[in-house]
Amino acid sequence: MTDQARDEFLEQNNVSRETLERLDCYAGLLRKWNPAINLVSKSTIDAAWGRHFHDSAQVFDLASSDVESWVDFGSGGGFPGLIVAILAKEASPQLKVTLVESDVRKAAFLSTVARETGVNVAILAERVENIEPLKADIVSARALAPLAVLLSFAERHLRCGGTALFQKGAMYEAELRAASEVWNFKCDAHASTTDANAVILEIGDIARV
Repeated sequence: MTDQARDEFLEQNNVSRETLERLDCYAGLLRKWNPAINLVSKSTIDAAWGRHFHDSAQVFDLASSDVESWVDFGSGGGFPGLIVAILAKEASPQLKVTLVESDVRKAAFLSTVARETGVNVAILAERVENIEPLKADIVSARALAPLAVLLSFAERHLRCGGTALFQKGAMYEAELRAASEVWNFKCDAHASTTDANAVILEIGDIARV
């Protein structure tokens, strides 16, 4: 991970020295663990500060500062959920973050990062659909499943009035059309600051058709 990518992240995100130290720790662990369990694509590891860290930070920026519970589905290498937890430690200390990752090796990585950075998160090494409803204020997911499937997860785990934040690529409009055949929902699409073809879908009022 280059110093330039790290510097660009700092230009775009106002974080404290303590938060930066936690992110540096995370970046080091990501590089150390990635060859063994493929947390992120090998081609993106050197651009992780932009491709993964800032990409996740922009999701946190969409949330209200007073939310109390956040559940990240299919956390994998920790994006966006673990970045959310690191940023929230100072910016929103009341926020409880839960990471759901069924791959036990990736869950072990998440536990290691949480321990080494001193961030308090709950890690559930289970499938999203098998967990009892978590009644979260916000749920998130990145590159996990088609939108129609994500909405089924959101309906199960959001509290009444909660919000889903889903990162999607260039085909998001087709996913919205397909999902609307099964679900009613309100949606705002926010342009990604890291990928001109990507968006963050902010979704609420989810109900089956």
